[in-house]
Amino acid sequence: MPSDGLRQGEGSGGASDLALHPDRYGYTRLVCEPLIQEDHNPMMTDNQFPNSTPEAQGIPSGAILAFMEAAEKNIDALHSFMLLRHGAVVAQGWWAPYAPELRHMLFSLSKSYTSTAVGFAVAEGRLTVDDTLLSLFPEFAPAEVSDNLAAMKVRHLLSMSTGHAEDTTGRLFEAEDGKWVKAFLALPVEYEPGTHFLYNTGATYVLAAIVQKLTGMALIDYLTPRLFEPLGIEDAWWEVSPEGVAMGGFGLNVKTEDIAKLGQLYLQKGVWNGQRILPESWVAEATSRQVSNGSSDVSDWQQGYGYQFWRCRHNAYRGDGAFGQYCIVMPDQDAVIAITSGVGDMQAVLDLIWDRLLPAMGPAPLPECPDAQAQLARKLAGLALKPVTGSPTSPWAETVSGKTYSFDVADQTAIPGRHAPPDEAQLVQAVTVDVKGYEGGTLAIRDGRGDHVIGFGYGAWLVGQTRLGDSELRSVVASGAWTDPDTLTVKLCFNETPFCLALVLQFAQGGVRFQEKMNVGFGPGARPALVGKLK
Repeated sequence: MPSDGLRQGEGSGGASDLALHPDRYGYTRLVCEPLIQEDHNPMMTDNQFPNSTPEAQGIPSGAILAFMEAAEKNIDALHSFMLLRHGAVVAQGWWAPYAPELRHMLFSLSKSYTSTAVGFAVAEGRLTVDDTLLSLFPEFAPAEVSDNLAAMKVRHLLSMSTGHAEDTTGRLFEAEDGKWVKAFLALPVEYEPGTHFLYNTGATYVLAAIVQKLTGMALIDYLTPRLFEPLGIEDAWWEVSPEGVAMGGFGLNVKTEDIAKLGQLYLQKGVWNGQRILPESWVAEATSRQVSNGSSDVSDWQQGYGYQFWRCRHNAYRGDGAFGQYCIVMPDQDAVIAITSGVGDMQAVLDLIWDRLLPAMGPAPLPECPDAQAQLARKLAGLALKPVTGSPTSPWAETVSGKTYSFDVADQTAIPGRHAPPDEAQLVQAVTVDVKGYEGGTLAIRDGRGDHVIGFGYGAWLVGQTRLGDSELRSVVASGAWTDPDTLTVKLCFNETPFCLALVLQFAQGGVRFQEKMNVGFGPGARPALVGKLK
């Protein structure tokens, strides 16, 4: 994971819509109250796109406001939103502590960037989509090659029609020698390639490995002069496998605006600032239906699949990633929507777009509506995730403050949202709290790597970094309150990811009940509660 956030005790330089106050504990306090300057319109935050009022691009400001209000009421929770029409930004907002300058973990939205890299390689004559996988990796061919494996082509990797009966990703992680391409080729191919759709992240990894082998460059290095630099995408970061290849199907971290840039490039059929970046033929091929994945009037996951792009209802297409990372391209409306989030129901986000935004996109400019524009501006400026609500103190506060509670690690399970169970170094050994009422406090969690000290604010977020739950240093903000007289709840928001972790400590005489609750994940949302004893 990237490690470029704030260190404990350092200031932020943070988002423009946040009040930042250093406190006496050396943390940075984010007061989540809107700061609206008379000369600043949050719909027109600096970026590399031109800015416009919604009405000038044929969209009522009130329709966007209604979308935002419905999203906050019905969806938990969006982290950022950008709406472009006719190449201009008409609305954008970040829910503090998320911010424009922060990268966000994309998960499978990474696949669309990998597909783009393959498009460049095809345009440069390095390969064709009809090259067989075995011709590209003869050194990893298994002793016995099935007819289906022999028939597998690059286009089958791109269109998720490799012929596998189950996603290969887990099997790649299990490869003891760390050679994932070899492990992929060793797996049985149950169906004739091209005849069976299966969402298969392992196939995207192999695409990344193909690009790296043919170019001699890591995927992110290959894309830098071809995609990132022309589009002004900076500080992209991509997780790599044990064999030094970008994960391909996930692991890319970029800013929200960088998602919008990819969508706009595809909307413009590969042209950027009047220059051809990507062949129009690749854009058409990648975003058209290459394989059927079902038939439904209500599901945007059954409209066909292209080359690492999903077809959508309403003649739209998208790249997307787990927990609500979206790059939505709407050719009929000449619009792009970029969203990052931490949601469990991804279809609900798309439904809201089709219900509220799509019908509002008219064919011609509308009369300006200053009152509605001002309401929308205030809404966008004041977006924020709510800190933990509750009391700043409790009769238990003085009793437990500074005390350490120890835990038996024997029955602890995997952290939700991770690919594999944690090693012993990640299991909770002890917890110490120091509560300071309105000033918040600190929470120290000890595992096999040592103590992770996290400052939390009351009615506010405190900014820091932590390695809790991971070997990499992550940006984190934390808020806490007494949600019951005997219960302290501390919420950690890893604000370059979809994940927010609630830590609930229920105190009793001589002990504590400690539970972790993750907002989203690939497994259960809550780990079994631990019972700790006063040390």
